[in-house]
Amino acid sequence: MDFDTRLRRKAQSVNFTLQRILDCRQINSDVKEALKYTLGAPGKRVRSVLVLWCCELVGGRLNSNAEIASAAIEMVHTYSLIHDDLPAMDDDDMRRGIPTCHKAFDEATAILTGDALLTLAFEILAEGIDKPAIAIRLISQLAQDAGAAGMIAGQMADLKAEKSAGTKKMLEYIHINKTAKMFRCATAMGAICGGAAQKQFECLCEYGLHVGLAFQIADDILDETVSSKQLGKTAGKDRKASKCTYPAVVGLERAKEVREKLTSEAMAMLKSFGPKADTLRQFAMALLERTK
Repeated sequence: MDFDTRLRRKAQSVNFTLQRILDCRQINSDVKEALKYTLGAPGKRVRSVLVLWCCELVGGRLNSNAEIASAAIEMVHTYSLIHDDLPAMDDDDMRRGIPTCHKAFDEATAILTGDALLTLAFEILAEGIDKPAIAIRLISQLAQDAGAAGMIAGQMADLKAEKSAGTKKMLEYIHINKTAKMFRCATAMGAICGGAAQKQFECLCEYGLHVGLAFQIADDILDETVSSKQLGKTAGKDRKASKCTYPAVVGLERAKEVREKLTSEAMAMLKSFGPKADTLRQFAMALLERTK
């Protein structure tokens, strides 16, 4: 089975888990409709899949804890996209190839849907993980990387950097916090679910951080080089909004070099795992070569 097929099947298993979680909960019907709309959009699920593959790598097999963790990180990621697309933030009309939540419904519904996803993510970790100690570690990891010292800090810095003379230091801060830490969170949560030893945990965290940063640089490059149809969201918005991006600060060619270097460094973090980590190596290369 080729890599793309394996990635697609893993993403589909995340979709099944999300559907099962929504179906078994009593949720206000209007909120539920918006939740199903946003979670049902054709996302890549790359963070969720990372959780599953890292669990399999260190634990030898998938388990229910990893499935719940993969759903939780997808909920947090989707909430961040809903809020990011709002008029007060990036003001976008399209996401994942369909109208954004505030366009399909309204702004208030979009805000509440994002709030619901964020809180539901922690609810399923608190209730669904089979050992309290593992649940606490997962909740703590997700809260740190998605919170005020992680993704939120990156988003705030991203907004403040608009229409300013960006620096490489500022750029790294934004991208590490806004994007890379959530990739690290995914690899960390997978490692925790799989019962990783400390050294394994640390290697996977570093892999996730490097892959996440490479992913964001690739996103910056794609925003400048491909169409909105390919992206599934509005292309060219970063330049129009004077965003602090790698192509804007260091140039397109240098951005491509940094992306390749980070990908190579990410794969080097997997050396101790041997051939068992080939799927994660292929994952890093797939992100490097992606066209959407």
